[in-house]
Amino acid sequence: MAAPDAKPRVSGRGKRATPDLLKKLRHLRVAVFHPKDADGEMLTGQLQRIGCHALTFWPPLEVLPDTVDVVFCAVRPELAARNYAWARAELPPAIVAVIDYENPTILDAVLELGAQAVLTTPLRSSGVLSSLVMALAVNDEMKEGRKRVARLEKKLLAANQISEAKLILMRTRQVSDTEAYRLIREQAMSKRVGTEEIASAIIQADAVLNYRERD
Repeated sequence: MAAPDAKPRVSGRGKRATPDLLKKLRHLRVAVFHPKDADGEMLTGQLQRIGCHALTFWPPLEVLPDTVDVVFCAVRPELAARNYAWARAELPPAIVAVIDYENPTILDAVLELGAQAVLTTPLRSSGVLSSLVMALAVNDEMKEGRKRVARLEKKLLAANQISEAKLILMRTRQVSDTEAYRLIREQAMSKRVGTEEIASAIIQADAVLNYRERD
């Protein structure tokens, strides 16, 4: 049983993540897609007080400037069906949806937008920083996840190429699986390239030879 004065454990990752995110705030460029009303002025003003470089637009831009890191976007019924290219980009900005009320149409639009955090109006200054940090954290996690997937796909492709190249060598040189891989690795070491590059060259050479034989 834990001692009465024991403090809850906090992961090392959590300790590092929040200060790192807070340090980024003064360098962030934020696009605020919101009508120029009291909520829009409060939101832009609070972001500027936090230290962000915030610019307001309405209606939402179809194309974002390359420098935008975060988007605060008002989700309105008349624009709920719009699909924005910047929200569907391979590496989209962090997105915070700003909603007036909750109904199926608005919530579907929030999901379609890919928002990582939500603010509800009337806005209060106390919720802006929290939503900004949350959206940045989730967006960073998504980007890291996509990078991991890309690396795994690259490794899988390389493994498939090496397997195919080994089969070619086993067929053409009458060697074992182990010997075929040894040949590939030796070529890679001698040329100072990756084994997947040697495997790709073997596959291409085999395809050329098979094409000539068919002719």
